[in-house]
Amino acid sequence: MRKATSILLLVLLLACSNKKNNYDASGTFEADEVIVSAQQTGQLLSFTVNEGDNLSKDEAVGLIDSTNLVLQKQQVQATLQSLSQKTADVQPQIKLLRNQLAVQQSQLDHTINERNRFQRLVEAQAATQKQLDDLNAQVDQLQKQMLVTQQQIAVQQSNTGTQNRSILSESDPLKKQVALIDEQLSKATITNPMAGTVIAKYAQQGELTASGKALYKIADLRVLNLRAYISGEDLPNVQLQQQVKVLVDDGKDSYKTYDGVITWIAGKAEFTPKTIQTKDERANLVYAVKIKVKNDGYLKIGMYGEVQLTPAANKETK
Repeated sequence: MRKATSILLLVLLLACSNKKNNYDASGTFEADEVIVSAQQTGQLLSFTVNEGDNLSKDEAVGLIDSTNLVLQKQQVQATLQSLSQKTADVQPQIKLLRNQLAVQQSQLDHTINERNRFQRLVEAQAATQKQLDDLNAQVDQLQKQMLVTQQQIAVQQSNTGTQNRSILSESDPLKKQVALIDEQLSKATITNPMAGTVIAKYAQQGELTASGKALYKIADLRVLNLRAYISGEDLPNVQLQQQVKVLVDDGKDSYKTYDGVITWIAGKAEFTPKTIQTKDERANLVYAVKIKVKNDGYLKIGMYGEVQLTPAANKETK
């Protein structure tokens, strides 16, 4: 009986020894977490996020009160619309001047005809030179009047155009203000940035929030990272994109096995984290690595995992 008991204890010790040395590195699972913060200040009119919710990318999950921004936009739009009412319409004044110019042209044509007729009469000695000179003076006067009217038309067009351009130039800054307010209004809608699971909630509907204040934390739990630590002697055996085996205790004195890929290797050594049980092990220098593992729903953040760089059968017994 004693012999059988001794054999059983020896088998258990060997099993524990093999289990203890069946991995090259160990660590805990973590996820790439994103803290979603408010981008506007105001009351949370709606906020439908709850811990454990699975959210889609770009899904609207809340709304921040933006009444003040709406009022600012309406004020700027009203100012923009009033600019067109400040501009001057040059057409009535131009039409009046052109009508005046047409009358002057008609008078000039009539005076020229009279001058030509008196020119013939003077040549026939049927009229005096003074009468002809008076008509020539009238023609010259009418031509100068027409020139002044044409200049008035040009000046009126130029002045009114300059005035209108000055008024309308104010529209560009106002349009940019509207665009800026629209951008701020778009941030009043809380949009989820990535597909994942809500793991923490920091605000409630009805609360007053501020720009930059955390609202909730989300992580993609479909893929977790095992942050493990390897010794310096094992460092030559690891490389980026290397396939490894990840072992997780399933609670039945056995392991669940997952395929993993090394996605990151620390550039310098560090002391073993204090989560390692013995003081001697904590004094060793190790290198951190991240191993990407596809989650079947069993893995959880903070869960302990072990890494096999090579199959256990090929490892030397220590």
